[in-house]
Amino acid sequence: QLQLVESGGGLVQPGGSLRLSCAASGFTLDYYGIGWFRQAPGKEREGVSCISSSGGSTNYADSVKGRFTISRDNAKNTVYLQMNSLKPEDTAVYYCVRRTMTCERWADLYEYDYWGQGTQVTVSS
Repeated sequence: QLQLVESGGGLVQPGGSLRLSCAASGFTLDYYGIGWFRQAPGKEREGVSCISSSGGSTNYADSVKGRFTISRDNAKNTVYLQMNSLKPEDTAVYYCVRRTMTCERWADLYEYDYWGQGTQVTVSS
């Protein structure tokens, strides 16, 4: 059964850090790019980051550049999102999403074919 399972969310103070994990099962992650999207209450889903199948290409939303880092460990079939210097506006449900090998048009929802269930990130004092 194909699954993407996110973990690592939680409550953190502004300026803090979290590392999200996306564990894949039922398929080999090596052949797929993975993106992270987020959705805050009352807002549309937005692309946060994308990593190509090899890990050689990454993309970030302007709002998270310099603070978030996406990485992958294909041997563990897992993708990570390291989030530093978190802000209240980063509060959202974060989803990992599967796509083709590259990150072309990475912020376009329709480039992705399978979504995880999401993990809540809350940044608040």
